[in-house]
Amino acid sequence: MHGWIILDKPLWLGSTQAVSAVKRALRQSGAGKWKVGHGGTLDPLATGVLPIAIGEATKLAGRMLDSDKIYDFTVSFGVQTDTLDLEGKEIAASDHRPTLANVEAILPRFTGPIEQAPPAYSAILIDGQRAYDLARAGQDVEMKTRAIIIHNLAISSPQRGEDSAACPQGGLAKLGEGAAAEKINEITFTAHVSKGTYIRSLARDIALALGTVGHVTMLRRVKAGPFTLESAISLDKLDEAVRGGGIAQLMLPLTAGLDDIPALAVSPDDALALRQGKVLVGKPHTGLMLAMEGDTPVALVEASGPEIRVVRGFNL
Repeated sequence: MHGWIILDKPLWLGSTQAVSAVKRALRQSGAGKWKVGHGGTLDPLATGVLPIAIGEATKLAGRMLDSDKIYDFTVSFGVQTDTLDLEGKEIAASDHRPTLANVEAILPRFTGPIEQAPPAYSAILIDGQRAYDLARAGQDVEMKTRAIIIHNLAISSPQRGEDSAACPQGGLAKLGEGAAAEKINEITFTAHVSKGTYIRSLARDIALALGTVGHVTMLRRVKAGPFTLESAISLDKLDEAVRGGGIAQLMLPLTAGLDDIPALAVSPDDALALRQGKVLVGKPHTGLMLAMEGDTPVALVEASGPEIRVVRGFNL
């Protein structure tokens, strides 16, 4: 049982609760106790791709945290909350509403390398305490900006009054000038972002750049590292697998979390050396690779010139 279960996390479930659900499922299926962890926190109000690592795959959970993510999210204009989402209380309001043309015009400002201040309601440590604990205690929390990268930010579906309309290929030109000039109450984006990006902060900053305020009303992660919604399962599907004794069939192999790096075939002798933490010397290579002895993952290795060093070893 070394691999991944990719959950389509439902609304209101915390990431830690999701990990507990998988642990419980493993026990109930007769697989016994295994080390389990997740590859990137999702807020309770967020849904979507939550990679759950099992066994030796937990050694790759940190790498998953560092991977790029893709989100769909909706920003509602006119109200800002203290948590920057539906869960919080109102702290600011504005009657101003932007047009679709206004929104498209400011998107370049939020694409590429930017600085972002995380939400006060986040798990970031400040003097040894979680920021959200300080915020809930009523303290003013000053969040320092950090460098992130927004690889791509696109409009998905603007909301005009009571009717939603998808922004077609080609953008505003195909919507027409009239539609582009209409005031909108909310809008949905798709964002491809680097590690450390807070979508709630991105929504806040977009609203402020448009001369209003806003908060997130929908947040769905559609990709985390190499994992997408196509490989994600619901908790109901997990429960069905437990009852049917087929939980192993839902698991992706440990190597699924390393699809983006090349494999390095090693001999049994070299595999033994890597398992002992030794440095291999051979043909020049560069960068991260997955050392494989046949079909068995041996270690995540870093190559620099002729030397190959172990980054993470797998006990398989």
